[in-house]
Amino acid sequence: MRLFHGSQSNDERLLWSRDIRFVHRLAEVVPGSRILELDSGTILIADAASLTDTRATETAESVHDPEYGLVTVDSKLPERERYLYALAAAVQLSGIADRIGMARSMIAVQSKVLDYFFNLRAHHAVAFQPIVDLASGEVYEYECLFRPEMPIMPQSISSIVQAAIDTDRSVELDAYLVGVVLGRVGQLQAIAIEAGGPPLRVAVNLTPASLIDPIFEANRLAELVRSNGLEPRHITLECTEQQSISDMLPMRRQVKALRRLGFGFAVDDAGAGYASFSLIASLRPSIIKIDRDIVSGIARDDARQALVEAFVSFGRRIGARLVAEGIEKRADLTTLSRLGVEFGQGYLLGRPAAEPEQPRRIGPARPELPLDLRRGTRSLLDATTVARERLGID
Repeated sequence: MRLFHGSQSNDERLLWSRDIRFVHRLAEVVPGSRILELDSGTILIADAASLTDTRATETAESVHDPEYGLVTVDSKLPERERYLYALAAAVQLSGIADRIGMARSMIAVQSKVLDYFFNLRAHHAVAFQPIVDLASGEVYEYECLFRPEMPIMPQSISSIVQAAIDTDRSVELDAYLVGVVLGRVGQLQAIAIEAGGPPLRVAVNLTPASLIDPIFEANRLAELVRSNGLEPRHITLECTEQQSISDMLPMRRQVKALRRLGFGFAVDDAGAGYASFSLIASLRPSIIKIDRDIVSGIARDDARQALVEAFVSFGRRIGARLVAEGIEKRADLTTLSRLGVEFGQGYLLGRPAAEPEQPRRIGPARPELPLDLRRGTRSLLDATTVARERLGID
């Protein structure tokens, strides 16, 4: 998790206190400091050379000794995590974690991140990335990607989803996200129909826990979709399998009920460990999404090609179509088409945009020579250059 953009130094310290006056007074004497106010308290981050114990102690004495915690930020941790761990440690060091209900500080911090996210409801946005039919180059549908706008505490939607899972708030989060996405799609759908265009097909993400929650019961979800001027047959529900489900029976029943009503159903991250063959076989999705880590560089990787071939064969047997995620190179695109993958998604084909846009038109990739032939060709070109120079030929 990132609390601020771009660290100014590799050596930073973080201070947390419930006393906002103390933190702001300390910020006045600490150059380059950054402040973040949470419901649970106020954070100050600055270079370790400036945010010293001496300065904190002197300032605390001037405002009646407030309770606070001051820790060093561990720069060896990933940037998304280092401030979160530092905040948790600072809260514990303050000695009042139990009194303010933050004994389980990591979970509490994640909950505060979610509170901040929900407080900014009017600022978030939805982006649309095309999923393209690789044979025709035409759009099959658009994946709806949620874009949180959290200026003080920047977060990706994946970190927000993970925080919701860790704090048992994933259903609450999904209910909000789905409502916003369907509302936005409904607006665009009305504009498209008025202009005589075809209805939008979109993919909407859900966590497994939400899929089996009563709030997303199949008929209830269909009513929500129709209330926004949409039809279930134009919606693919994409399962972002970040949390495990011990009992698959309710999930299988829900997927069947959704499919009967016309919804598409996609399993994400195939090949990445989340979506195994057994999980996919159990759920019988209409779409299998191949993870970007398998797709990237597949043109030069026989093992990845073999894995995709297995998914293509598997998909045909269960009646599922394949989408390759994260396509960024033409050579990979050509290889995926050759292997029988029907749909693709990635920056090469189209970036996420505020409104649905047509995909890029991509020509075929130039085939590469094998490595030994490329070396031979290079040697021949070098020899030709030398000969032309010696003969004085321009």
